Amino acid sequence: MADATGGAKRAPGVESKRVLLSCSRGTSAQAGRREQRGVAAAAAAAYTAAQEEEEEEEEENVDVDVDVDVNVDVDVDVNVNGDDNSLRTSDPRRTDHQLSMHWFLSTLVGTALTSIALSQDILPFPTSCANVAASRYSNTVDSAWEITKIASGLRQPRTVIFDPLGNMLVLQASSGVSVHTFGPDGCINSTEIIVQNAQLNHGLDLTPDGKTLYVSAVARVWSYTYDAAARSATNQKVIVTGMSTSGHSTRTVAISPKNPNIILVSTGSNANWDYSSGNPSTGRACVKTFDVTKAPENGYDYNSEGTMLAYGVRNEVAIAWDPNAHAWGVENSGDDFRRTVDGQATDVHIDNPAEELNYLGDPESPRTPNWFGYPTCFTVWEPSLFKDTTALKTGSQFVVTPNTTFNDASCVGVSNPPRLSFPAHMAPIGSVFDKNATNLYVTFHGSWNRQPAQGYFVAEIPFTKTEEGLYEPVAAPDSQEGYKTVIGAQNPGSCSGTSCWRPSGISWDKVGEKLFVSSDNEADGEIFVLRRK
Repeated sequence: MADATGGAKRAPGVESKRVLLSCSRGTSAQAGRREQRGVAAAAAAAYTAAQEEEEEEEEENVDVDVDVDVNVDVDVDVNVNGDDNSLRTSDPRRTDHQLSMHWFLSTLVGTALTSIALSQDILPFPTSCANVAASRYSNTVDSAWEITKIASGLRQPRTVIFDPLGNMLVLQASSGVSVHTFGPDGCINSTEIIVQNAQLNHGLDLTPDGKTLYVSAVARVWSYTYDAAARSATNQKVIVTGMSTSGHSTRTVAISPKNPNIILVSTGSNANWDYSSGNPSTGRACVKTFDVTKAPENGYDYNSEGTMLAYGVRNEVAIAWDPNAHAWGVENSGDDFRRTVDGQATDVHIDNPAEELNYLGDPESPRTPNWFGYPTCFTVWEPSLFKDTTALKTGSQFVVTPNTTFNDASCVGVSNPPRLSFPAHMAPIGSVFDKNATNLYVTFHGSWNRQPAQGYFVAEIPFTKTEEGLYEPVAAPDSQEGYKTVIGAQNPGSCSGTSCWRPSGISWDKVGEKLFVSSDNEADGEIFVLRRK
């Protein structure tokens, strides 16, 4: 039953609290920024107040109206009763729904966050940020993009993500996790550490509802209860343990956007040539999935538990989700390769093996086979260096020492070849799709064992959606032109681990308009924001 104002009629004695959240795009930029800050504050205040009421289990009636104007008018009249927790809307066509307090909180905060997300473009793209030093190293930026440095002095910022309120979370290796808020000028206006743990080295992800945070160290994955409004992480819990502590130490954690109870955890090989990792039971050079709702009290044992999504992936650090919630990985392949045929060794390492873009697939329905070649089958980038055969091309798989019983052809149909290849030794460690999956963006950290050096750039890889509804790179698997550079070191051939920027973390903001990239060079941990002009 509606009252004279068109809202749901309130029962006698119901306390009325009205929270007006307005982000009309028709306002001036300055007014819009003021309103945006008001939205954030109102959302945080409403969220905190409602949580406190739930915890105290007060037997009182609270009636909250949320009015959001972002080119559309939405008037939601929420009546939370201490006895039956009901929700009513001002639409007379809808009936009462018995909902829990958690549902109410999600609805209220979700409405406010939607308003914030839609209005984030009110925040300008910063042309400079006060008290932030100029970029430590010279870079070249594609003419279609612009870039501004927004942070410096961080400690190896490996991974960057955003929470539902638009706060930026950064995993700083050997330090912990920091959270950064933004002011009306688009620059960072506050920074605080929410997790202090010197063991953390790379993995960081947040569930879509923004309530559970995951981080990784060499041997473990932990979860935390995360509160975006309070910017806090509490209730640490071990989710996965028992990972190898030798060899590649990076452990990527990725949460399925379709089923946030499923997390992916990757491990690398324990050496350049880790022959025993061809046996998946070793728990190395692989990507496994775990259902966090069934995690044992002391966490899963990585080697013996979980589901194998992919093995034979030497070091699959850069993992991204396409809109189907299918996983793509970009692999760090091997070093110092020599092709040996009939006892004659030829050095092919300068441009082989290729770094690989692998389609890992749906974590709830793993591929068959799910072996991707390592430590036996590798991928060609530059075929001209193979003097013993003309059959290989970019994207072909090869073996290092072919013989009559096992050779290049033995990989076909047994190992999953990459969907696209990249030059050798560039060290991909971060990746993310744009909001429509028209492009995949990858950070190439840069080579250490190639002269001249290569990498040290962010790549844009065009994707397309097939008639079957799947996502694929536009370029053919044998292409050497399936990507372009968005931003890179000005003179990558002379770069080293300390003389150039080292792109690492990469993430879009919540509306998919601004691309944030970190550089984890030990001399200065930096973060940049980019956008198309």
